[in-house]
Order: sequence, then C-alpha cells, then structure tokens
Amino acid sequence: MCFRRLALPLVLTTVLATSAAAEIVDDVRIALARNNFSAAESELNSYRAQRGVTAEYVEAYSWMARAALDAGQYDQASAYARQTKTLVLDQLKRRALDAEPHLPMALGAAIEVQAQILAARGQRTQALAVLQAALRSYGTTSIHERLQKNLNLLSFEGKLAPALKSDQYLGSKPPLLTQLKGSPVLLFFWAHWCGDCKAEAPIITQLRSEFAPKGLKVVGPTRLYGYTAQVENSAPRDELAYIDAVRKRFYAGLLDMPVPISRYNFDTYGASTTPTLVLLDRTGKVAMYHPGALPYAELRAEIEKVVAR
Repeated sequence: MCFRRLALPLVLTTVLATSAAAEIVDDVRIALARNNFSAAESELNSYRAQRGVTAEYVEAYSWMARAALDAGQYDQASAYARQTKTLVLDQLKRRALDAEPHLPMALGAAIEVQAQILAARGQRTQALAVLQAALRSYGTTSIHERLQKNLNLLSFEGKLAPALKSDQYLGSKPPLLTQLKGSPVLLFFWAHWCGDCKAEAPIITQLRSEFAPKGLKVVGPTRLYGYTAQVENSAPRDELAYIDAVRKRFYAGLLDMPVPISRYNFDTYGASTTPTLVLLDRTGKVAMYHPGALPYAELRAEIEKVVAR
C-alpha cells in the first residue's frame, strides 16, 4: 500500500494532500458546532501528529478560541487565542501574512477574541489598546478591516461618521455625508458575492419606503474584490460591470440607491463582515454599528429611535 501511494502521479498526490489539509478546518468547525470540544481537540492532535503545524492547522486551532468565547469560557478562550497568536508568529518567520488565507484568518480571530474578552470583562480601555496596537502592526494587511470592525464596535457609536470616498460609483451620484445632515442615514455595506446582503435588500427596501417621508436616506457602499462568479482574477472594469449586473438582479428595489465603490470605505468602517449596517442620526453621528444582517423588526426599531430624536 505504501508503494502504491508513492506511485500516484505527483499532481494527484498534491491534490490529495491539499484536500486533506483543508479538511482539518471543516472537521474542527463541525465538532465545535456540536459543542464537542474534545472531538475538535482530537482532530487537531491527530492532524498535528501526522502533518505538523501548518497554516491550515493554525486556522483550525483558532476556531477553538472563537467557540470558547461564544460559550462564555473566557479563560479557555484567552488561552486558545494566545496560543493561536504564538503559532501564527512562528509561521510568519518563514512567510508573509497574506501569502495564503489561513494565517490571516487565524491571526484576526486571535486578536478579535482577546479584545472581546477584555471588553466583556469591563476592560474596555485595554481592549482598545490591543486593537490599536494590532492596527499599527497589521494595518497594511488583509486583516485591517477586521481589526477596524472590532475597534468600531467598541468606540464608533456617538462619533461623527467618517466621510465616504465616492470617486467611483453606481446608481445616483453619492452625496457627501455632511450634505445629509438633518436626515437619518442608513449605510448598507454589501458585496456582490454576499448571500446575506441579497436577503437583507428587501428589508432595507421596505424600511426605506416606510421611513422616507421622515427623511431616511440609504447609501450602499461596496468594493472591488478582484474576482467575479465566473472569473477568478477579474479586471476592475469587468468586475464593475458584474457588480452592476448583480445590483440590477438582486437589488431591484434599491436601484436609485447611491453605491460608492471604494476599499477605503470598507477599511474605514471595518466592513469585513457583509452586510455591515451603520445608522447615522440627524447630526451625522453613528447611532448604530452592526456587522451582519438584521431582521426587519430589529432594524425597524433602531431606525425608529433615530427618526424620533
């Protein structure tokens, strides 16, 4: 049997190895979804004994920290997060952070968990310091948006909303946020590949219709990702055309919504999660910052608060 494995074509051997390596993340996540930490640890131990510490292993390990945090096991989550960060830093001695996707996922998760634990324990200043230090170290990498998201979750509400860049846009020309003062504004950060964004669109369409008489404005920032559903490496012009096609198909009720297109906006607002919903009051300050979709009733309640002020 060993000889047969050695006799496999090199390409097939590489494919099988890559597939097996990628499975560890899924296997650990499945075990944790069942709240089975011992099974997840068993998967990790078995993988490490066979393959050592790889980038895939480190990402899989980072899910232990996230699951422990979700379970309210702060001490355990903190230990997992520290070890994840140690494993990432060791890997970074031999490669750049963004050389592949697993290490950025792991490092972003570790820092996020550390900050959220501090915040949950009432140590908000320390949580902010962790995120600010991480932004100084990794602000030019792919985890910038994620770090900014967590920083915004702790500090954004009550602050004047940052200006949006709109050199490139779809739909009607985006107004400056300063021009919208006096009206409540909902910023709907979305992505062409995002299923949750498509599901949120009818909710936003309905709420805009209900609250337009009270001044509600909706702006829908998005960005280029470098690919489309058909093309892995897409030219900006082609991706822009694809975004427009997605907009017309799935956002028919929002076709007049201004859509500024800029990575800067996503970095500034920390929109690593799509959709990200940001509600501004009539003075232009952030009244709600929410990474992720919201059901109709919850979003309506938040808009009602802002409209009533």
